[in-house]
Amino acid sequence: MNHVTIPSGYRMPLTNNELQRAIELIHADFQHNLTVRLNLHRVSAPLFVDGSTGLNDDLNGVERPVAFDIPATGAEGQVVHSLAKWKRLALKRYEFPKGMGLYTDMNAIRRDEGLDNIHSVYVDQWDWEKHIDPQDRNEAYLKDTVRDIVGCMCDTATALRNTFPVLTFKPERKVFFLTTQELEDQYPDLTPTEREAAVCREHHTVFLMQIGKTLRSGIRHDGRAPDYDDWELNGDILMWNPVLGSQFEVSSMGIRVDAAALDRQLTAAGCDHRRSLPFHRMLLEGQLPQSIGGGIGQSRLCMLLLGACHIGEVQASLWDAETQEACERAGVTLL
Repeated sequence: MNHVTIPSGYRMPLTNNELQRAIELIHADFQHNLTVRLNLHRVSAPLFVDGSTGLNDDLNGVERPVAFDIPATGAEGQVVHSLAKWKRLALKRYEFPKGMGLYTDMNAIRRDEGLDNIHSVYVDQWDWEKHIDPQDRNEAYLKDTVRDIVGCMCDTATALRNTFPVLTFKPERKVFFLTTQELEDQYPDLTPTEREAAVCREHHTVFLMQIGKTLRSGIRHDGRAPDYDDWELNGDILMWNPVLGSQFEVSSMGIRVDAAALDRQLTAAGCDHRRSLPFHRMLLEGQLPQSIGGGIGQSRLCMLLLGACHIGEVQASLWDAETQEACERAGVTLL
């Protein structure tokens, strides 16, 4: 279902020309910060993958990939939902040593996405993946990496405010960590979305851990594919968005499954049929490096730092007639 809300009295703080220059600054500065803090190097990434390999991210398992036949190869191409699994294979193929990783510009099409202020059919992310030592598969390493990423965002926000003083958003650098079970225990009468809003309203920058697990209530906080993140060692970076007055996810990430975690999670998710796919066989046989990785929304980060109320102000996509009319009435320019 599509839905758009324009906050009362909202105006984009920058002119159209300033907005484009500010987006350019965010991309350049944040990429630099991320590569330095996490020791990453840029690689080229595919727009589509062979549908038979199991490399595409199936998200919650119900979203349909954009697929097309390729007569020259006899294969079916699938436009990526994300590069969560492809990146780990790339670490092996490109021979990244321990302590070093890759990042890339990921462009995806999610045809079944509902459209609202923060969701679009077009998805753009900085996708990254880092080769780690097996002994770093722990919560402390995960938290240190989260702090590094949040630090990158805060440093970019500072550079942006210095260049465009009219911008005032200052993200909270201190990260509040908790698990989905702890969040449910704290707010048992709220929905998962309402719980996220409550904790972000209080702490502003939150890393919500262990997404994908079934909680004691019998439900999951949110869905997560069983074959990339370890559900014990993953999470979302959430920040409070003062323009929208709500929580705002800027990154999904985690330490990736090893053979034992993949075995456990495929069974829990009812996905044992994937064990025969090439990627999954390599993982179960211990042929892929241990890694940590995630995706950081490019348009999401731009929205937050620029004070935009709609993702269409910072990316070019397609919108339904109701959204276009609502934005036009409110003076909101969709690219």
